Amino acid sequence: MTWFEAIVLGVVQGLTEFLPISSSAHLLILSQLFGWDDPGAAFTAVTQIGTESAVIIYFRHEIVAILRAWARSITNADARQDPDARMGWLVILGTIPIAVLGLLFADQIETVARNLWLTATMLIVFGVVLGVADALGARVKTEREITLRDGIVFGLAQSLALIPGVSRSGATISAGLAMGYTRAAAARYAFLLAIPAVLASGLFEATKIGDEANVAWGPTLLATIIAFSVGFAVIAWLMTWLTTRSYPPFVLYRLALGSIVLILLATGVLSATG
Repeated sequence: MTWFEAIVLGVVQGLTEFLPISSSAHLLILSQLFGWDDPGAAFTAVTQIGTESAVIIYFRHEIVAILRAWARSITNADARQDPDARMGWLVILGTIPIAVLGLLFADQIETVARNLWLTATMLIVFGVVLGVADALGARVKTEREITLRDGIVFGLAQSLALIPGVSRSGATISAGLAMGYTRAAAARYAFLLAIPAVLASGLFEATKIGDEANVAWGPTLLATIIAFSVGFAVIAWLMTWLTTRSYPPFVLYRLALGSIVLILLATGVLSATG
């Protein structure tokens, strides 16, 4: 990996990890367009941990409160009524689907799912899903009102992000909007729910680092710093944006990108599997 590739991939990772436009789709499309090799497990592991660190720092006060309340609730039944404790348990519950499905379909996720025909289709399909959910959702419930059933639905929606092009935040936010949550509440919970899943995935990928003969640590660390910085700015911007604006720009972007990729595939400019 060159330093230029690291800069580009770091910026793209930071920009797209939290917006509902699919980071995996963008990295896959870019690598195809420029003819770049797969950056490898080390790059994936470290940069994912970098972007998720941005979430942890941005929501640090909420996370500390949740962890404290959740820890008390383990041995104190009354403490389980605390909204922060409930949020801790809901995040754990919502993480189970993606953990189970990720392990069951690990081989397919790393092979047949990484097909640009599928990726482009998912960009379009879930762009429409996001648009419909945003337009028709009641947008009245806050994250304090998440029920056990809703937590499971959120978790199942997040697990769809195992398919490139779906978008972790996009799928989770769409589910939240469809269930009547506000835009800000759906986004905030989507970010909190992603923390254990992304960190676990990053650490799992890190176990494969030893399998690589030459890890480009310099470019990888540079990309991680860039991804962290850009990702933090994107989270702050998006949470402010959602207080007064909606998702149509992201929907239109997904539809346009997916359509362009399909055209490039049909004309032979891009190859479905590289």
